[in-house]
Amino acid sequence: MTHVAHPYIQRLGINRDWRSRWFAADPKRFREYLRTDAAVRKLLEQKLKGMSVDALEIERDEKVFRIIIKTSRPGIVIGRSGEGATRLKKDVDMLLRTLKLEEKPDIKIDIEEVRSPETSASIVGQMAAEGLEKRMPFRRVLKQTAEKVMANRDVQGVRITMSGRLGGTDMARKEEVKKGRIPLQTLRADIDFARIRATLPYGVIGIKVWIYRGDVFADRRANSNGEKAPANRQRRSRN
Repeated sequence: MTHVAHPYIQRLGINRDWRSRWFAADPKRFREYLRTDAAVRKLLEQKLKGMSVDALEIERDEKVFRIIIKTSRPGIVIGRSGEGATRLKKDVDMLLRTLKLEEKPDIKIDIEEVRSPETSASIVGQMAAEGLEKRMPFRRVLKQTAEKVMANRDVQGVRITMSGRLGGTDMARKEEVKKGRIPLQTLRADIDFARIRATLPYGVIGIKVWIYRGDVFADRRANSNGEKAPANRQRRSRN
């Protein structure tokens, strides 16, 4: 029997980094950090819904609690004169107070712009979910989303699946569209993956997105030859 593993977790240490970066030698402090991270992520996912957020990363030490928000719409997240970022900081501060932590850290929020949203599986999944929630036909959403992603020159393959009561039918089913290559067995392949839920009147539609952005091995080959690889050729396809 096969076991399906998350493409992100398989590539940690190869071409991916952890999204929560901290160290806790004390087991009690480890439980506290883990509980805090889960609560903060849940809160921010609710507050930032519809703002094209790619990832939420957390870094911390004994005094600073840093949250890195990667989004393709930084202006909406920051708000006018920074009001949005200030409101987010207050919400996180109130949440940490309710958790009754032993030490209250200094909260800092950094917002980074995703310049190419078509290469982010999370943002692409949110785009598809928005189309479904606007009552667009699911086949049109699948086709248009896949074509829009493949129009980006950095993308070499995309796969999108939708499952649930598609079109409002009584029986749930699964539909899929695939373009290009998705080499899940190749660990050096830069594959982004995301699961998104679209809430509709007749139920929830689950959306899964895989995006293949080429292999990451050109830098290793250049280092072995004693040369520096060009910035625009760091990712190279096997085709």
